[in-house]
Amino acid sequence: MSRRNKNKHQNNKRETVTFTEKDFLPTTRAEMDARGWDFCDVILVSGDSYIDSPFIGIAMVGRMLERMGYRVGVIAQPDVNSADDIMRLGEPKIYWGISGGSVDSMVSNYTATKKFRNSDDYTPGGKNDRRPDRAVNVYCNLIRRYYKNTVPLVLGGIEASLRRTSHYDYWTNKMRKPILFDAKADILVYGMGEMAIEELTRALEKGEEYRDIRGICYISKEPKEEYIQLPSHQECIDTPERYIDLFDDFYDNNDPISARGLCQPVDTRYLIQNPPCDYLNEDEMDANSNLPFTREQHPYYEKMGKVKCLETIKFSIMTHQGCWGECNFCAIGVHQGRTIRTRSEENILAEAKSFNKYKDYKGIISDVGGPTANMYGYECNKKLKLGTCAHQRCVDSRHLCGSMEVNHERNINLLRQIRDVEGVRKAFVASGIRYDFITADKEHGYSYLKELVKHHISGQMKVAPEHTQQHVLDLMGKPAKSTLVDFKEMYDRLNREEGKQQFLTYYLIAAHPGCNEKDMHELKRFTSEELQMNPEQAQIFTPTPSTYSAVMYYTEMDPVTRKKIFVEKDMRRKEKQKEIVIKKDKFVSGFAS
Repeated sequence: MSRRNKNKHQNNKRETVTFTEKDFLPTTRAEMDARGWDFCDVILVSGDSYIDSPFIGIAMVGRMLERMGYRVGVIAQPDVNSADDIMRLGEPKIYWGISGGSVDSMVSNYTATKKFRNSDDYTPGGKNDRRPDRAVNVYCNLIRRYYKNTVPLVLGGIEASLRRTSHYDYWTNKMRKPILFDAKADILVYGMGEMAIEELTRALEKGEEYRDIRGICYISKEPKEEYIQLPSHQECIDTPERYIDLFDDFYDNNDPISARGLCQPVDTRYLIQNPPCDYLNEDEMDANSNLPFTREQHPYYEKMGKVKCLETIKFSIMTHQGCWGECNFCAIGVHQGRTIRTRSEENILAEAKSFNKYKDYKGIISDVGGPTANMYGYECNKKLKLGTCAHQRCVDSRHLCGSMEVNHERNINLLRQIRDVEGVRKAFVASGIRYDFITADKEHGYSYLKELVKHHISGQMKVAPEHTQQHVLDLMGKPAKSTLVDFKEMYDRLNREEGKQQFLTYYLIAAHPGCNEKDMHELKRFTSEELQMNPEQAQIFTPTPSTYSAVMYYTEMDPVTRKKIFVEKDMRRKEKQKEIVIKKDKFVSGFAS
């Protein structure tokens, strides 16, 4: 019997499970009553539907607190125009935990040209009609409206994390205060914050002092003199270059080993950011992955419609956290950290095997990866000992740091083991791939790409060069186009060797700071003549909070040299930059016509 037929035979015999309300954290009073609860210790409020998955922050926090013995309830996408949703579980005993959801609500609700998005992958039925703009602020106001003098409001998630100091807000085109001030909340847990959440919950339960806990922000009437003193909020408004100074200190102090605390004057008070909490080790990563997630949408919300995101995340495996790629338009490094934390192979394989209990599992794993799939299994020894370097990147547009020894060997072995797990027919690697790391790994890069080509992609592989003009790549922090050419030659050769016809698709960005229409014409020429393709995955740059690219957009300066750069801010001309590169060309005898 072939392995595939054998797996199919085993799948027919497997026991499947059906989840009901009792398998989730409670989201209604009836579910609390069924547990005999008079109250919740913590109530988590989210801009997403309640999806009980390790990929969803609210679900992870809820399951962690449940493991600690706390009674946790969830209110997802509450109606902000009435008390019905926000009051249905009563008032929590310890605190409210508030998140805008898996995506910043403004990014979720608007395109790069500020047009409203009609769809939302995290809302039942897919219609974007339940996530308010600035969801964190709105939910805090909603709670305060119906619960006067309530327990602390604790912010978390990506919307709060990336807005924790003064930041440029693209949608209002102005500098906004740290979100704790706008939301009128009490505490902010930033980054992944697992350790901080556990310590903070215990402290608040016991009524103990919490302001020294690592990984949190709070508002103080007095400065913290031993911390780095950031430019004030008003200075960032008055002198844009001071915002670069602020962001440099903010960016350089995100590592648990090397970071110092930050103190920023805001009007007559101070934003205090304690140094980051420790990262999870491998055993702790495994333990969190073992929490009893149903990997389903809660039935209360599913009756309103299915969520599209489950199609991608339900049978996906997150192998690690963190990213040291440091693309200037991306905030993953600031939120998740620039040091990789991995799960063990045994834990990952056990998760792959556990999919067999789901009746809708067809043997297809949608993704095996993380923020960057091929960062699993290695890190810089210097960084692990001393923390991230303050003024040197692991990788930029010109080179990879010599201390970072890229090694795909452990990743190759993991993928081979996943293919041998009972029930697995296909395991895709759909997360982002850094092709420059593949070409840099002279010992295992070719073998890793061969594994992908032969077993882990279907028809096409997505890569993200973003641009080809060197001065734009420098501002983006992306590798030179020569690296892309080398990678494409390797990819094409492997496909020929394997007898496959699989293509590369390219993510490109229009209207990034430093990019003008001439640069887009050159990008179009390169894709047509050198890559022999018509780009389809081009997007207009969005200046999201806590990124160097947003700093460039606001200040119109290169943050390194402090020299003025061109920044396209006219919406029509932004659209034109995109149109230049996605215009369809015909190919005749190997050349575009």
